[in-house]
Amino acid sequence: MNATRYLIIGGGIAGTTAAETLREIDPDSSICIVSDEPYRLYSRIMLSKPNFFLKKIPFDTIWLKTKEWYESKKIELLDGKNAVKLDSANKIIELNDGNKINYEKLLLAIGGCARPWNVAGNEKQGIFYLRTLNDAKAIISAVKKTKRAVSIGGGFISFEMCEMLRLAGIDVTLVLRESYYWEPLLDKMSGEIIESALQKGGVSIIKNTEASEIVGNESVTGMHLKNGEDISCEMIIAGIGVMCPFEWIRAGGVEVGRGIIANEYLETNVPDIWTAGDSAEFNDLILNEKVQLGNWINAQMQGRTAAFNMAGKHQPFKLVSFYTTQGFGITIAFVGDVRPLPDRIIIARGTPESGSYGRILISKDEIVGATLINRTGELAPITKLIERDVKITGHESELADSQFDLKKLIVL
Repeated sequence: MNATRYLIIGGGIAGTTAAETLREIDPDSSICIVSDEPYRLYSRIMLSKPNFFLKKIPFDTIWLKTKEWYESKKIELLDGKNAVKLDSANKIIELNDGNKINYEKLLLAIGGCARPWNVAGNEKQGIFYLRTLNDAKAIISAVKKTKRAVSIGGGFISFEMCEMLRLAGIDVTLVLRESYYWEPLLDKMSGEIIESALQKGGVSIIKNTEASEIVGNESVTGMHLKNGEDISCEMIIAGIGVMCPFEWIRAGGVEVGRGIIANEYLETNVPDIWTAGDSAEFNDLILNEKVQLGNWINAQMQGRTAAFNMAGKHQPFKLVSFYTTQGFGITIAFVGDVRPLPDRIIIARGTPESGSYGRILISKDEIVGATLINRTGELAPITKLIERDVKITGHESELADSQFDLKKLIVL
């Protein structure tokens, strides 16, 4: 049986940042990363970017670490391996090849998997998800011989993939189960701004329905919709969310919910086990609630914080998370917690008619999040307002005034 002081399950940005940070703090102890992908660290952000898909930038720009980097840092990378069993009492992880690793400190940075699309005919060739580099490679290859494509679901990935497919000269149809784009996370006006940009870019949108069956022999030739419509296509990209493979973790005694449950120090309920990244459902000190976030900067900073705590520090994780994208002539940004929960007040900023529209979400007299369309200049001041717990009672009219400079509300 192999043994290591620090064992990290997950070779993405959270796990690799943790390993790098641990080496900075602890120059001599053994560090091992187990990654289910057969690759060293790469940029997941680039996977949905048109320039990468259309080969306008060199493929090798996707790599964030060289093989030599792992060797120079004395970080062992076991790629193409899956953790399948956790014996937390004896501090042992078992891999899918039968090998076992004894650890002193364990980080679960397992990320997420694309949610399977349970529809009749989903075994046919031509159905793609986008979560890994291999997924991206398969889509890049298929794009070359595709004339018609369908994108399923609304969100950042679907938006970016629609743009990539259109830039490749492919006819694109977007199928939404909801009545507007990104319902219910966004309001109808925000969704319609995005829909208008998509349609101006040549994307056909079908709402309030979903696929009932994928048609074709071995390969996709189209789909039947529940509203009775038929769509012809050679490619389908299913962007229907993310799920995490938690069974083996739960069986090892670690508490899980939507994610792996952790406190503000990213500690799980089991001693010497931490979590970080997309799979962590942690105590957010800024929002004062349990949250689970799936974006790059959050995963990177959580990996760093988890490493400090694995090495004996006592550092809480505090970060206002954000995500931005652009395409079809618009920019979209989310900052903080953008869930429109019943107890939250939402103040609109700007107008849909102007194409510049934002929504500020307030809970208990403080801003907790915002959605911004063509207003990314306000991302920084809103982040500061969230970080500093600025009380907004009496300032509602300023928040609703699209010309008001939000920086004036920041308490220095």
